[in-house]
Amino acid sequence: MHDSRPRPPRWLPAWTATLYWKTTVFITVMCCLLATVLGILVHVMVDRQTQDRARGTALAELDRSMSAYVAGEPLAPNVAVNPPDLPAPLHEMTVRGHERGTQLATYRGSPTMWAATPVAGGKVLAVRLDYSEQAASLRGLDGAIIGSSAAAIGLTLAAGLISVSRITRRLHHTARVARRISTGDLDARVNDPRAQRPDRPQDEPAAVATALDAMAASLQTRLNSEQRFTADVSHELRTPLAGLHAAAELLSPGRPTDMVRDRVRTLLGLTEDLLEISRLDAQVESADLDNHQLGPLAERAVGATGTTTEVCVARDARVETDRRRLERVLGNLVANAHKHGRSPVVVTVDAPVITVRDHGDGYPAYLLDQGPQRFRSQSGGSDVGKRTGHGLGLTIAAGQAHVLGATLRFSNAPDGGAVAELRLPPCPDQRR
Repeated sequence: MHDSRPRPPRWLPAWTATLYWKTTVFITVMCCLLATVLGILVHVMVDRQTQDRARGTALAELDRSMSAYVAGEPLAPNVAVNPPDLPAPLHEMTVRGHERGTQLATYRGSPTMWAATPVAGGKVLAVRLDYSEQAASLRGLDGAIIGSSAAAIGLTLAAGLISVSRITRRLHHTARVARRISTGDLDARVNDPRAQRPDRPQDEPAAVATALDAMAASLQTRLNSEQRFTADVSHELRTPLAGLHAAAELLSPGRPTDMVRDRVRTLLGLTEDLLEISRLDAQVESADLDNHQLGPLAERAVGATGTTTEVCVARDARVETDRRRLERVLGNLVANAHKHGRSPVVVTVDAPVITVRDHGDGYPAYLLDQGPQRFRSQSGGSDVGKRTGHGLGLTIAAGQAHVLGATLRFSNAPDGGAVAELRLPPCPDQRR
């Protein structure tokens, strides 16, 4: 099955695809953007107001100096006629435009506000005021803006992540419960605290949790009904089928009798398989574990099938397993290989793994993607007329493997043929 969830680029780690990471980046970027815009706006406004006040002060000082210059009084130290350090643009504007003006410039390494006005003889009277204090205040304001913005970003990010982490934890819990349900644990429930209080507003995680719990409850009810129906029908069929089998044994020998006996045996086998599946679905089966030598156990299980199957013991070991259930699994796998594959069928023991391989066309795509499905034959597909068997053998094998705590995987060999790999759990003394 293909995973359709969006994946991050290969140069990004996998955790960047999470909602928590995306929310962190979004909150951080938006806070930084907002802080930058507000900081620039405050800086520009304060800088403009500061310069306007300095220009007003400089022009007022220029007016007083102009009066003193006209009256022939001595000028202040910061007032001069045609000072050599007067900025050229301000000097040119004053001389050519015959109007006074101001300009913020640098004088001997310090910021200075200049004010100039034309006087008689094509000269320029200029006043300079030290702007260092105002510039220092503006730098202090910029530092305060940066510090407060950083603090605001940190507080907003922390509050946002705390809120988002609560949501993501609930979603992760819901996902874990969904995975448990998908593996067959139909008793699993989310039980979201907010969903259990209808008097409170329901958010999206609560709605998802409620829907998942309702789905699980409905699915459990339907499956329980199906299991009860299958078990009841199979149990009720056993008695009349046993009588039919006994009656068939009393028929006169011949071709019709052989056909009747074969069909009765088939019905009896199908009934027993259905009862076994119903017990596996109900999860009432438990393994009777004991220590066994895996190689001889596999040879005995394969020999009981009555087929021509090669058994290769590459590496033997003792395993803790249920002999009867393991023989059932191997018997079904070998029978399936002979029925739907081609010879030679080889069983390889490489403890703790047992591999059953044939040399046929391999498993169909649906089985590799979804696993065995009851009443869906491996070889027949959707063509009922060509179907052989009832598709229960691999389903029972997978169910019994689960009871044993083993892992059963299905694949196709690169050079052709179906491969079933049964991996048994190691013995307790081998886990240390």
